[in-house]
Amino acid sequence: MSPQLIVAAMFLALLAGIGVGMPVASVLGGLGLFFGMAMWGTRSVHILISAIFGVMTSDVLIALPLFVFMGSMMGASGVADRLFMNLRILLGSMRGGLGLVAIVLATVLAATTGIIGASIVMMATLALPSMLKTGYNKPLAAGIICAGGSLGILIPPSNMLILYGLAAGVSIVSLFAAAVVPGLLLSVLYMAYVAIRCHLNPELGPPLPPDERQRIQPILFIHDLLGSLLPPAFLIMAVLGTIFLGIAAPIEAAAAGALGATLLAIMGRRLNYRTLKEAALHTAQISSTILWLVVGASMFTAVFLALGGGVVVKDVMMGIAGGSPAVVLLIMMLILFVLGKLICWVGILLIVVPIYTPIATALGFDPLWFALLVCVNLQMSLLTPPFAYSIFYLKQCAPPEMTLGHIYRGVWPFIALQALGLLIIIIFPDLVLWLPRLLLGR
Repeated sequence: MSPQLIVAAMFLALLAGIGVGMPVASVLGGLGLFFGMAMWGTRSVHILISAIFGVMTSDVLIALPLFVFMGSMMGASGVADRLFMNLRILLGSMRGGLGLVAIVLATVLAATTGIIGASIVMMATLALPSMLKTGYNKPLAAGIICAGGSLGILIPPSNMLILYGLAAGVSIVSLFAAAVVPGLLLSVLYMAYVAIRCHLNPELGPPLPPDERQRIQPILFIHDLLGSLLPPAFLIMAVLGTIFLGIAAPIEAAAAGALGATLLAIMGRRLNYRTLKEAALHTAQISSTILWLVVGASMFTAVFLALGGGVVVKDVMMGIAGGSPAVVLLIMMLILFVLGKLICWVGILLIVVPIYTPIATALGFDPLWFALLVCVNLQMSLLTPPFAYSIFYLKQCAPPEMTLGHIYRGVWPFIALQALGLLIIIIFPDLVLWLPRLLLGR
């Protein structure tokens, strides 16, 4: 078979396997084994074993379960509850104030957990009931929760950035620094959209009732607000501060973050055997799922690249685009967007990045800038139906009166804002590259 036919066969088989409901990791690993055996016989086993061994010996992946555990303990510590109540008092008197509170809280959670499911569940538990009770438009409330919760996949410490660094051979520290401004940019875009829309139509996001605002005692409130900001600030400094100041590598910082979140749970008197057991089980479930995907994708991409698939894809893209970097970039971004509607982001990242990276290098793209384009694009996959994790998480914990129709209608404006954010960092690369230059001298 020619390399072109092999590429077509592997991708068609991949989409068919996923389309019939088979686990993505099993499809990837099975196709890697099948095509390897078909082309090279038992010799392919050596390639597959090398791919698996490379995953098992990767130091980078040690940080992944530590960050997941940190997020689980952060959720159990009660820090988010206290912070939400104070932000609710601070911003609740504004039109759309509770929506702004939800986005601010989601941004803080993103910088202290990095777990989408945990952020969305916490926000759906804390912010959603208050918004619905106050009379918020249901699609708008759903969009706020889904979009805000998805920030955890981009703002460091992010599991996506760890896996991207592994797949592309890019420094995790540089990726963390590069992702800060784009993540905050999306947060600001969300808040601007909510504020403007609720200002124009107050019925979409009414302020808190006057009687709730009149009971506030300013001195006590300021004291409590500052007290609620200290724990997340401590955790962010323990992780990102130590990384950016050069005190610790990502693995050591992840361990410090896990310890810091546990200490917060102890100080909040929330740590017990049940909490610890649930955090450990949650960490094991998420980490094992991602690591199995990494193994399967490593088997698939090892065979795909060895059969010349990467060269075929590069030649096809260059042929279609006539060698224009802008057109090639547009094609790559569109492919990512379409795949995001069909496959989970982990599978997409681990399949596509090893193929895209040589193309981006050949076109002279800055690796950090290109990495953030991919990651922002993949963040859209969390909101784009039918395969949208954020929608699934929200539906599981939303009240019965919030239907899937409400959620679907609510996420589309935020998908458009994510696309706008992607366009902004394409036009202004320094939004990505400024902080790595400042902190790391890159």
